[in-house]
Amino acid sequence: MTSTTVDAPKSALSRIIATGTHQRVLAFASLIVLLIGFSIASPNFMQMSNMIAILQATSVNGVLAVAVTLVIITGGIDLSVGTMMTFCAVITGVVLTYAGMPLLLGVVAAIATGALAGSLSGTFVAKMKIPPFIATLGMMLILKGLSLVISGTRPIYFNDTPGFSEISRGSLIGNLIPALPIPNGVLILFMVAALTAYILNRTVLGRYCFALGSNEESVRLSGVNTDRWKIAIYALAGAIVGIAGLLIASRLNSAQPALGLGYELEAIAAVVIGGTSLSGGRGSILGSLIGALIMAVLTNGLRVLSVAQEWQTVVTGAIIILAVYADMMRRKKPN
Repeated sequence: MTSTTVDAPKSALSRIIATGTHQRVLAFASLIVLLIGFSIASPNFMQMSNMIAILQATSVNGVLAVAVTLVIITGGIDLSVGTMMTFCAVITGVVLTYAGMPLLLGVVAAIATGALAGSLSGTFVAKMKIPPFIATLGMMLILKGLSLVISGTRPIYFNDTPGFSEISRGSLIGNLIPALPIPNGVLILFMVAALTAYILNRTVLGRYCFALGSNEESVRLSGVNTDRWKIAIYALAGAIVGIAGLLIASRLNSAQPALGLGYELEAIAAVVIGGTSLSGGRGSILGSLIGALIMAVLTNGLRVLSVAQEWQTVVTGAIIILAVYADMMRRKKPN
């Protein structure tokens, strides 16, 4: 009897790990199929310059996907990450361009702004008990409006900030190995992903992230302050979104206050494609990275094949629907 009791949780955990691994392998296989398919369809697809463009595009969406992964694992959702990214970029513009502060302060301002916005969303969800969909939808509109108000509806340029464009477009690896001009934005993506994966799998915050998504009520009844941990998770996700704001502002060398809408959908699609369950309690950073690469490869491949922008949008929407449907099918399967 004791052996059965002890083995049951291990067996359940093994099934969860096996399911997650299966989804990551399936997503990776899909990525390889897309790469091969577009390579056959167009000889220009596999050129080094195009591969670099795909990685550059993945850097922003990948960082957003990492942030969204944390929130979705808790059983929540964050629709504000796109406009939050823009708001962080605008605040960076205010600090660096309008106030003329040093580059380091602009970086800190972006991350701190994201953490503050994330903690506010977490407070709405945890303390005020507003459903995550509504709370983050409201935050999305608030941040969109604030970005336009603060910037005066005009882009903020970083021409007078030395080194800012190097954050995303520079290539530390390219300086050492000219044959591999991998942008710094990609390095930042992998560093953010590695650090977040460590937090998710090796720290108390990560354990509570999974626990809240699996059974929040049980965690609360065990004496844990679930509200505090939920706010902390949203704040961490917001800080990561701040890094995405730095990357996109650096890539464009400007903060575009009207930019941002739509990024949240691609990030959520990447997370779900990577095997994170919308019901919470299951997910991985690696899977989300693979999902972000799939979205970037698909978008780039359609562009290389000269598919109209309208149809690219149609395909993206269809992928989001299929990803959510696949997640529903996974949840219906017995554990």
